Amino acid sequence: MKEPYLEITFRRGRPIAAYYYLPRRPGQKSYRSIRIEPGMVVDLGRGGKPIGIEITAPGLVSPTIFNRVLKQFGLPAAKSADLAPLKAA
Repeated sequence: MKEPYLEITFRRGRPIAAYYYLPRRPGQKSYRSIRIEPGMVVDLGRGGKPIGIEITAPGLVSPTIFNRVLKQFGLPAAKSADLAPLKAA
């Protein structure tokens, strides 16, 4: 996968979780997870590089907080269009 994308899980019409997939090698799995902000868990590959961000509380995570986490790991900020579903949720 070359481009990041956001997936949101709904239950009874309400967002219960989301996952932001980061670029990774095919078949690459999470080796370790760290809680980074309230409502966010970063999945790391074997080399310590982030491969995804789990959003356990979509209502707590703003685009500003989300992009701050990306920056903390040296990743480019997410585009507004990429985070639009999170804002709508």
